Amino acid sequence: MSMEDKKIIKRVLENYVLTGNGSDDEVKVTCLPMNKTSYIEQTGEDGRIILLEEYKLADKVIWASYSARSGTVYLSPKIAS
Repeated sequence: MSMEDKKIIKRVLENYVLTGNGSDDEVKVTCLPMNKTSYIEQTGEDGRIILLEEYKLADKVIWASYSARSGTVYLSPKIAS
């Protein structure tokens, strides 16, 4: 993952944690169901798996990843079991 991708994820996560708003002016944001660690992204007839990484911000744990192909950040809050 590039540094630019990590900056995008960090910006979206900070906004999500501070405001509870899963949106961004520069990229699409898709909020997935809780505790998801992967997602199959459909692009036309093709699909590819997006693996989410664990991020910790303000005592919250969120699984997240960025797809440069679709310009989408995927978020999934982690719920302690």
